[in-house]
Amino acid sequence: MELLFGLLALLGAYLLGSLSFAVIVSRFMGLADPRSYGSKNPGATNVLRSGNRKAAALTLAFDAFKGTAAVLIAQALAPRLGLSDTTIAFVGLAAFLGHLWPVFFRFQGGKGVATALGVLLGLNPLLALATLATWLAIAYFFRYSSLAAIVAALFAPFYELLIWGASPAALAVAVMGLLLVWRHSANIKKLLAGTESRIGQKAAAATPNSGAAAAHKQAAGSHAGHKQHRKHKGAK
Repeated sequence: MELLFGLLALLGAYLLGSLSFAVIVSRFMGLADPRSYGSKNPGATNVLRSGNRKAAALTLAFDAFKGTAAVLIAQALAPRLGLSDTTIAFVGLAAFLGHLWPVFFRFQGGKGVATALGVLLGLNPLLALATLATWLAIAYFFRYSSLAAIVAALFAPFYELLIWGASPAALAVAVMGLLLVWRHSANIKKLLAGTESRIGQKAAAATPNSGAAAAHKQAAGSHAGHKQHRKHKGAK
């Protein structure tokens, strides 16, 4: 029964992680799908490129919350269901994987930075604070969210190992860190090429009606062209 409960906990965490709040919040607030502009990543940083800070803040909060909630629920149910520390650590990892490959959104997920932070907050709040401080320092000095995420992802497992020692949580954190770096491979190329977008930089076509506006502009131009043609023909 403990094995069954463990598998159900992992499945539940994955489904919770599959809630892509970048898409959900954007739809609720009438914004364009974040997968259609900027980096095309359904995450808080890309939502910020729409120019709507409230939507970006809500996305960040909910994406982090689902990671924390998955771990805290597993910890609360652990005595009753017999969930081990290893299962709890991998529940956090399952929520993170759900964000990366969400079943509810055709497996097109984000890069997992906020959700990973939420998982760390549930597993080890001090580790979460140390990792967040690393992200904030890099983001402040360099203004690149992707660079800050990569550095924080690399440092988090070392913080866990050096300060708290080897544990199932350390393994889960290491796997999340490696996946985070891998998910940022395109950003790494842009950083090296000097073309990566900075924090707060708006993206083109970040409005839901941009396609309709373009079509209207094209139709107006066509109408003006026909009018000019008739005028020229009349002059002859």
